[in-house]
Amino acid sequence: MKLRIWCNNDFGPNDHESLQLLRERTASHQLLIFGEKEGGLTGEPRQALQHSDVAFGYPDPQAIVASDSVRWVQLNSAGYTNYDVETIKQALRTRGTVMSNSSSVYDEPCAQHLVAMMMSLARNLPGALDNQRESKSWPMQELRAHSPLLNGQTVLILGFGSIARRVAELLQPLHMDLMAVRRAVAGDEPIPVIEVSRVDELLPRADHVLNILPANDETRHFLNAERFDKLKNGAIVYNIGRGVTLDQEALIRSLKSGKVKAAYLDVTDPEPLAPDDPLWTAPNCFITPHTAGGHTNEKERQVKHFLNNLQRFENNEPLINRVL
Repeated sequence: MKLRIWCNNDFGPNDHESLQLLRERTASHQLLIFGEKEGGLTGEPRQALQHSDVAFGYPDPQAIVASDSVRWVQLNSAGYTNYDVETIKQALRTRGTVMSNSSSVYDEPCAQHLVAMMMSLARNLPGALDNQRESKSWPMQELRAHSPLLNGQTVLILGFGSIARRVAELLQPLHMDLMAVRRAVAGDEPIPVIEVSRVDELLPRADHVLNILPANDETRHFLNAERFDKLKNGAIVYNIGRGVTLDQEALIRSLKSGKVKAAYLDVTDPEPLAPDDPLWTAPNCFITPHTAGGHTNEKERQVKHFLNNLQRFENNEPLINRVL
């Protein structure tokens, strides 16, 4: 059956091969390509979306709800904040529209990025780099004395989707004590997991808190002053989920007091972070500009993931990374 495929997965000048692959593998269908910012809410993109069977990229949720023809939405991101609204989800369920995201594209880079930061802080690499850039002295004993082994330390993971699963796999060889919370416990998790409502029971045990929570009404400022106070002294907080899930003012206070030893943020609220934002100069706060999921062949992997799911959709097989 010939499908009408609407796409606003933006292809830059270095993504020619990925775009060519998409065109070749969808040649038996009708492919309509728009720019990333053309989400389908107005004009030609909206009109095209109204008569499409499949949407690939990140179409505007309201435009998807308004379309009577879209049967499958393939998001090019792991996050789906704008769709994680009960009215949107119920509308799509009622119409029978399914949605999948790209978690399997981003679980590996995000997990590697997060573990790299954990290990760099444990080995005091930021301190060594500061020394190289500034005093150029030789603080060997001081750096060695503040380079703890990760073995045996306790990690609490907030959220347990595909990224968290990969993080757990990468940390297993270090023999760390891993535990997690999630909205709905499946029972097949490879580490101990409890419902997110019981997170306060685990916070006092954690040496490392890895925040991979999505953004929704339930998770806004999930990590707040009250929860920072529940942490053991010297815990380290990491956030690669969404910036709004962490109260940044409360984090700054906890860093200044020494309650939280260090923080690593790949996401902030807002993004980009203003040059004069106090987070930049907060003690032991390390920031990367939302790069955790990035990788050299990112666009190619997005396209291959979509094409894999397209074949499954054509054959009425279960979609990978289905979220609705």
